[in-house]
Amino acid sequence: MERPSLEFNLPDTHEEGKLYVVDSLNNLNKLNVCPAESQHSLDQEDNTGGTGERMAGSNAGNQRLFFVTFVLTLTVSLALVSFVIFLIFQTRNEVDQISSRLLSEKKNIEELKKLNNIILKHLNQSRIKE
Repeated sequence: MERPSLEFNLPDTHEEGKLYVVDSLNNLNKLNVCPAESQHSLDQEDNTGGTGERMAGSNAGNQRLFFVTFVLTLTVSLALVSFVIFLIFQTRNEVDQISSRLLSEKKNIEELKKLNNIILKHLNQSRIKE
């Protein structure tokens, strides 16, 4: 990410003043480019000097964390899918039992209707004879 260099016409100052101004501009640039949290980590990197090793360790740790999270997610998903399949089979069995009961009750109701009609006919015939 290249930025055009800002040219400042600085008044003639001593070398220490120039260094102070450049350092102040660098700090101001860091504050404008980086948020406060990353500025703190940048300051720590400047102090430690071993950024490559820490970044490699952090990357491996992130990969391990991602892998563990991925495996746990897959395991939970598999358990949930298995439970849903189990519920589907249980529901199907219950529906089949209810359907068979309804069919048998329907047959019983039809037989009762036939008997009722026979009894009514018999009663009607007995009244006529009286």
